[in-house]
Formats: sequence, structure tokens, C-alpha cells
Amino acid sequence: MEEEFDFGSPEEQKASVNRYEEMIRNEDQYFFDSIAFEGIIDFYTEKNDPIKALQVISFAMNQHPFETSFLLKKAQILATLLESEAALDALSQAEILQPSDGDINLIRGSIYANMGLFSEAEECFYKALENSDNKEDIYYQLAGLFQLQGNYERGLYYLKKTLHLNQDNQDALYELAFCYDVLNKQEESISFYTAFIDKDPYSYSAWYNLGNAYHKLSQFEPAIDAYDYAILIKENFSSAYFNKGNSLVNLDKYAEAIEVYKQTFEYEPPNADTYCAMGECYEKLEQMETAREHYKKAVKLDADLADAWFGIGVTLDFEDRYFESLHFYKKALDIDDSNPDYWFAIADARYKLGQIEESEFAYDKVVNLNPTDIEAWLDYSSIYYERKKLDEAIQVMTDAIQANPQSAELFYRLVAYLFANGQYNEALNFLELALAFGPEKHHILFDYLPQLQGNHLIIDIIKKYTEES
Repeated sequence: MEEEFDFGSPEEQKASVNRYEEMIRNEDQYFFDSIAFEGIIDFYTEKNDPIKALQVISFAMNQHPFETSFLLKKAQILATLLESEAALDALSQAEILQPSDGDINLIRGSIYANMGLFSEAEECFYKALENSDNKEDIYYQLAGLFQLQGNYERGLYYLKKTLHLNQDNQDALYELAFCYDVLNKQEESISFYTAFIDKDPYSYSAWYNLGNAYHKLSQFEPAIDAYDYAILIKENFSSAYFNKGNSLVNLDKYAEAIEVYKQTFEYEPPNADTYCAMGECYEKLEQMETAREHYKKAVKLDADLADAWFGIGVTLDFEDRYFESLHFYKKALDIDDSNPDYWFAIADARYKLGQIEESEFAYDKVVNLNPTDIEAWLDYSSIYYERKKLDEAIQVMTDAIQANPQSAELFYRLVAYLFANGQYNEALNFLELALAFGPEKHHILFDYLPQLQGNHLIIDIIKKYTEES
């Protein structure tokens, strides 16, 4: 029994699928034209059922042995199943039937790229450009190929060519933003998006990317303006609301940021990152109980969000509940043990609890993870100074200065320790260095050792530098 059934509308596609499945159940043989077969193949492909799609292709090729489109679909499906050699064989068969089909080289190039054969992939894409009308897709594939190789400049070049052909290609706009980020070319990206928006002022993606570029340059006011335009064009653009909130945070506009973060909940389910961001805002506003509630909501949604666990600890620390805060700092540290902020908080909490050796250990972790943290070096050395371990305090400051050779604060603290340890000549030498780097900060020395204000020699040296400056 043979029946012909044409594929056209979605309803007819579904009818074709039903008829095909009836044929399989009845172990019969119906006839479908090539368009109907393509619709059935697409149906199973979209349902993520590649095995059934390949079975349909087998039937289709028996009935239409000279139709290259089935071989191309077969190659694409086999490639997704990581059967690269079989996919390439299918393309070779298609090439015999229709050597001038540009899509053959486009698909072949994609397979080579996935195999890590970048030169072969590039050659295929360039061949595809010669005899294919699908230049937008080829440029996009070339951009991806160069990104895979870490050549983001070439990636940018082909993404721009993609967008020149189709400004509405959202994937290309997204990848373009990624390339600019990797290359740290935010100023250039601003120029590009500004020109892009001049041609297409209703591109919410371009406005959003422009906002991100301004944000990365710490130009938060224009970033907010750009996010507002993106939201005006696409009211349910939750990412734009979230990033606008982040820009407001950087302007210390915490109450406004909270309201903007809340707006994301109108367009997407609440997520851990947003609750955590709101928690930080409430924390900055010193509304610790409310901050803690939001941090707890965050960890309920994502137990691996270290910043939220840390935030709970911060709110408890603020209320002098140091022992409780330690528990949550440790939870954060279990997730990310290389975060110097977490170690710093633990060091401080341990110190306040009188756990001095544990505090020293934590401070040592901080300065190793982040040697430019001046405050950590100063606090670390203070622990030794307060316990009259002056040699150790001096050594910590010496290490700190090696890592931060132009920090006047460190020099002044070292001077104080040297004086306290009776090393007057060394102290005077380092005092001159401190004054050379920051004469206006000399009060730091007297804040730490007020008795030195009566030392005429020190006063004379300070006057020499402060009067000169």
C-alpha cells in the first residue's frame, strides 16, 4: 500500500508525523514527498530524538535517493551525536550529488571545528563563502572558530560582518560583547554600540551591552541611562533591571537599587543572586535583620552561593555575635577557600574572640592571597605588636613593604615598630622614606606612638618634608 502525503503547515506536519508513525506500527510502506519527510525529520530533531530522526532519514533516502538535503540533515544529527567520521561520510555523499552546495562546506567546517581541526575548518568556511548565499551564518561560524582559538580580534571582525548583514542577530551581539570583554576594549565597544544604536535605536540588546560597557568603566550614570533604554524597549528584560541595580549600588544608592532588584521578580522567578544583592544593600543600610533574611533566601535557593553565607556572617559580626558569624564565614570558605575577604573576616572574628593564633593563621592566608591588601598587613602586624612580639611585627611590615613598596602607611607603621624596638637609626631612615612617599600622612606615626610628638629630631625631619611639599 502506498499513499502520498504532502507536508505544509504545522498541522499538516503533525499529520505527516502521525501517518509516518502509523506506517511504522503497521510495518507498511507509505510514500511521502521530500518536503513532508523534512518536516517529520525536523519534528523529531526538535523533540531531541536523534535516533528516530535518523530512522526517518533512512526511509527518506530510500524514496528520494538523489535529495542532498537528507544527507545534510544526517550529517548534522550525527555531528551532535559526536559521530564525526560518519557525519563527514554523509557530506562526501552529498558532495557527489551536488558539488556546488555551499552548505556542505559550512557543515563540514563546523564538524572540523568541533574536532579541533581549526585549519581545515577555516578552509571549509572560506570555500562555503564562495558558493553559498548563507553568508551571515558562515561569518558567524568563522567568528566562533577564531574565538575557539583565542583569536578574539578576528572573532570581532567576523561578528561585525555578521551584524552588518543582520543587525537583529542577538547571538552575534552577545558574542561581540564577550569578545570586547576578553580584549578589555570597553571604550571601543562603546563606540561600536553607539554607532549601532544610531542605525537601530530599538535594539534592546545593544542598549544593554552599552550599559555593561559603561559599568565596566565605572561610568555608572550613563550605564543606568543605557539600561533604562533597554528596559523601555523590552519591559520584561530582567537582566537589565539586575545590572541597573548593580550600577545603583556602585553609586551608594542602596534603597533605589533594592526597588530595581525587586522589579526583576515581576518578570522571572526570584533567584539566589538577586536575593544576595538585595541582602548586601540592606547590609549597607545597616538593616541587618532584613539583610540576613535575604541572604537566607539566597542560600535556600543556592546552597553553593558563598557570598550569601558570608553575608549572613557579616550581619552577625555587626551585632557582635562573633562566634555565630564564624560558622557562616566557614561555610563560605568551604565553598571558596581562596577568597581573601573570607579569610580577613575570619581573622578579625577570631581576634575578637581571643583566638590569637588562629587569627594569625588567617591573616597570613589573607596577605598571601592578596598581598596588596594594606589593611590586612597592618592588622596582622598589630597582633604581634600588642603581644610585644616586636621582631615579628617588624618582619610582617618588611614583607608588606616588599609587596607594596610605595605605601606610605606601611612605612610609618614600620617606623613606629622600629622606635618601639629601640632601633632608632633604622627608624629614622624609614621615616625619611615614609615622608618621601606621603608627607601628608605623617600623623599615622603619632596616632600609633603619640609620645614621639615630643621628639625634636623627628619633628625637625617631618618639618623638612612637609614644608617642602
